[in-house]
Amino acid sequence: MDVDPRHYEQIAIKDSDIHNIVLSYLVHNCYGETLESFVACSGMPEPADFIEDMEKRKGIVRCALEGNALKAVELTEQVAGDLLENNKDLHFDLLSLHFADLVCAKKCTEALEFAQKKLTPFGKEKKYVEKLEDFMALLAYEEPEKSPVFHLLGLEYRQHVADKLNRAILAHTNLPSYTAIERLIQQTTVVRQSLNQDHGWDSTIFSERLSQRLDSGSD
Repeated sequence: MDVDPRHYEQIAIKDSDIHNIVLSYLVHNCYGETLESFVACSGMPEPADFIEDMEKRKGIVRCALEGNALKAVELTEQVAGDLLENNKDLHFDLLSLHFADLVCAKKCTEALEFAQKKLTPFGKEKKYVEKLEDFMALLAYEEPEKSPVFHLLGLEYRQHVADKLNRAILAHTNLPSYTAIERLIQQTTVVRQSLNQDHGWDSTIFSERLSQRLDSGSD
């Protein structure tokens, strides 16, 4: 029988459920040392099979974030064989990071040669043409960081690509590509929209109560 959302605060939350939510977050974001400390403190069984894969994934993501996108490509191909071959969008994004790094380093000739060799082949597909034009436009500016497409050089874009890479590797290894807390937020949003549409109920109360329960459970 369905539970009236107004009675959710009466439902007990198990410690094990909260622990699994935290564990999911730590594994997803490769917080190895914190994971080990959390497992020791909570008494949960250590997910030994995740540790080695998590460290490899952490190294790959770090390469993407720290300006070594080609190394990220190389390592990804080692741990997730055909991932980039089957995910051309991600492959393009990683290569574009290296192109951006060359532009930032004022290595324009090298950047152009790299684009012709590695990026131009993507132009055979229409969906990549606009992206290619945006990246090539960076070469037209003496100060590309002040150009209309400056965001392609920024940390936010790099973080976006790194997040995509992390999720793709997780999915390739049959692990959830989203954390438990992200899925909870998604489900909460759907429930809230449904309550508004079907019952006209003030779902902000539900959201506030859910947040309060999660906060009290983490204390």
